[in-house]
Amino acid sequence: MIVTVTMNPSIDISYPLETLKINTVNRTNQVAKTAGGKGLNVTRVVHDLDGDVLATGILGGFHGAYISEELKKVGIKQDFTSIKEESRDSIAILHEGNQTEILESGPTVTKEEQNTFVEKFKELIKKANIVTISGSLANGLPQDFYSTLVRVAQNEGVKVLVDTSGENLRQVITGQEKPYLIKPNLEELEALLEKNFSLNRSEEIQKALSQPLFDGIEWLLISLGKAGAIAKHKDIFYHVTIPSINVVNPVGSGDATIAGFAYGLSRGMKTVDLLKLCMATGMANAQEKMTGHVNPENVKKHFKEINVKKIEQQLDQ
Repeated sequence: MIVTVTMNPSIDISYPLETLKINTVNRTNQVAKTAGGKGLNVTRVVHDLDGDVLATGILGGFHGAYISEELKKVGIKQDFTSIKEESRDSIAILHEGNQTEILESGPTVTKEEQNTFVEKFKELIKKANIVTISGSLANGLPQDFYSTLVRVAQNEGVKVLVDTSGENLRQVITGQEKPYLIKPNLEELEALLEKNFSLNRSEEIQKALSQPLFDGIEWLLISLGKAGAIAKHKDIFYHVTIPSINVVNPVGSGDATIAGFAYGLSRGMKTVDLLKLCMATGMANAQEKMTGHVNPENVKKHFKEINVKKIEQQLDQ
């Protein structure tokens, strides 16, 4: 079973407007509300692929109840820790080809609620072989909280895939127990290493990924948007190229990539097929209007079109 962790879920609300008018009333009858958060996007895509998945994390108040009900409607298994404060809203206003977002910081989690979740997590992973940890942390949770979850999972021999950024990512990769995979995009990698990279000089990215900071992490997957990805599995580098597609909604494609990797890993896929599948799910998500969904037929189609090439180049250490 794959367990997905979302520690700051939200109700994602989308308001399409022809024109956003400032300092007056805007009306729309096209409102979309989704159980949101990066981990829940992962959950839905694994579910779309017919994978065995369970969602966990924290939920609070009426918003938390709505998120739970939305997952129930589509038959997704869940086991969340209840918190006193209200789960957040994330609002996107789509106007004139732009997307203006209003993001609540979310609830503050108490120490007692944090401990309750960790105890629940310890029980859940006894039934799992893969855990995905995605997105931001709610207020009140320490920045090394994901490192704690990695350590707990490692003690049970469970592979952990982490998709986060900033200090949360730094804490994870510098912890004593290492995740099985991290998936920063190029911008997140640049922020982590405080260095800019050019897509025309992939050898610089490879050299950066070979430094001791990443020792002990079996998989490094650096997403490059339309340019595909650079991956490092143990000591071998791969360049993944993808075909052009008609993009409908790119939001959540990174989450779909994690979902595809987790699903492929659960099915025992080999390296090249794992890379093809995770990129195919990311592409398929971008073709859907709703965030965190894929059409399995599109995944199969893209899988055949993706090229994975081993990079033979020797790097100067």
